[in-house]
Amino acid sequence: MLEALSISLNKFAVIGFVTYILGAAVLFGLFQFVYTRLTPHKEFELIREGNVAAAIALGGAIIGFAIPASNVIAYSISLLDFVVWALIAAVVQMLAFFMTSLVLKGTSERIRRGEVAAGIYVAAVAISVGLLNAACMTPSQN
Repeated sequence: MLEALSISLNKFAVIGFVTYILGAAVLFGLFQFVYTRLTPHKEFELIREGNVAAAIALGGAIIGFAIPASNVIAYSISLLDFVVWALIAAVVQMLAFFMTSLVLKGTSERIRRGEVAAGIYVAAVAISVGLLNAACMTPSQN
């Protein structure tokens, strides 16, 4: 058992883990920063005020980003490969919000007012897009 542990926790595995988890943390934070600046409503301010709709909507966007980002980590061939595809995932997630805003008129205002239904819809679209995005980022078998 000790031998198996020393093989799985070798220096290169630990360095790879630390590199990817730090890269993921930076991109996760960057995604939240940019996403909350591009949406018309102020998510963190609303959440601090107890706005459940804003928390649900932002939570869905974060999950919708994390799903493809985690998939990319699993399949990437380098840190640069991971960063490029994670940035693509972030852009797709932001586009999903803007497309949702076209379908559900007044999305940001509804979230500002605390309409939970709007928050759930935004979150559901974000998570769904994240799942589809992740599937599209899986290497093909060809």
